[in-house]
Amino acid sequence: MPIYVALLRGINVGGKNKVAMPDLRSMFEDLGHQGVVSHAQSGNIVFESPLDAPTKLAAGIERAMAGTFGLTVSVHLRTRRDLERVVARNPFITEGVDFTSLHVMFLADAPGKKAVGKLDADRSRPDEFEVRGREIYLRYPNGSGRSKLTIDYFERSLGTSATARNWNTITRVLQLMQERH
Repeated sequence: MPIYVALLRGINVGGKNKVAMPDLRSMFEDLGHQGVVSHAQSGNIVFESPLDAPTKLAAGIERAMAGTFGLTVSVHLRTRRDLERVVARNPFITEGVDFTSLHVMFLADAPGKKAVGKLDADRSRPDEFEVRGREIYLRYPNGSGRSKLTIDYFERSLGTSATARNWNTITRVLQLMQERH
């Protein structure tokens, strides 16, 4: 069975969209998913599903979130292979890098070259970003708190929904996925 991670946008962030992880895991199990595990409190759910249709899976999870918790959240699904590729392709991993400065934004859709070309690389120096497929790799050398490279900026500029995770979360979720097989 395919192994997925569901990255839910905006769960338990800043005191909003509060969802208890046991309740969230139960919702996934009620949808027929197996081996459901959560990581942290921010909506990272690793699960197995007999359905090999990520778009349908994400839509079903979004409907269940609305029906179960009354929340409208975007769900970004990635397979284990997808996440392995994300980790392997990070352009900011160099010798001596501070891994706490690394983040990845997961996009619902890969943006077109024209939209990517309009992004302002100097918007928030020394912060850096690189768009690769359905991900935006970010490096925030001074932390992400004051950066202008925000989810809202990229969503508006690229016309697609996004959610972000720090490097530690990404590598831990990948480890949980790899422990399956």
